[in-house]
Amino acid sequence: MVRVNALLLCVLALAACSSGDAPVASVSETPGHPPQTGALPGISDMSALPTPAPGASPVTSAGWEVTVYYTAVATLHGGASQRVTGCPTIDCRKGHDQRDLGTFPASFVKAVKDEGTGRTADGRYLNWSYDTGYWMDTAPRDTAGRPLVPWVSAAADGDVLRAGARFSVLRCGDAEVTADVCARLKSPTWTIVDEFTPGMGGSKHVDVYIGEETGPDFTDSDLYTTLKGATLSVLRA
Repeated sequence: MVRVNALLLCVLALAACSSGDAPVASVSETPGHPPQTGALPGISDMSALPTPAPGASPVTSAGWEVTVYYTAVATLHGGASQRVTGCPTIDCRKGHDQRDLGTFPASFVKAVKDEGTGRTADGRYLNWSYDTGYWMDTAPRDTAGRPLVPWVSAAADGDVLRAGARFSVLRCGDAEVTADVCARLKSPTWTIVDEFTPGMGGSKHVDVYIGEETGPDFTDSDLYTTLKGATLSVLRA
């Protein structure tokens, strides 16, 4: 919700680029997920991330906003269609190598821009970031080009929580979220791997990735929520 991220897109560009409580709709724009050239780490490869110092103690911090972002699913969207132009692969820059990427439901295209990623009907991923625009990919990506991991990956502004920081939700705060959703958001230990689109983050704002949308009108579901005044347990990298 992107939703980011001060991106690394094509930094390495080589020849190719020469509490119990009803839902409150999240308005965060997903982290942008910048492509990188070369081999990409696998889903479980978090070894390159900074890690908290041995013996470090978590800090309890109140007053956080917690939003969620997700991967849109084209087959759950209908209505008018929209043709999309962008990069055919992960290795290109905005304004370069732009191609016709196909026609998709307009509501799906909007969700991809809002959330950063979407799975097309043929199993590919249409991704978006503010400095790249749209591109086709084989996975939803975090800011370093790693595949996003549902219920693990999270985003924050880098000057607030740097990559590798871990946190859990201790209390869901003042927002009206269901007890079930609160429990689901409190259960994981989240890892910061993503960054907000500039201007979408804030001093106490984290965005947590919950995987693919699960049905039509997903943004009206209890799970698409915002926690206000939440309390986190934070282990800084």
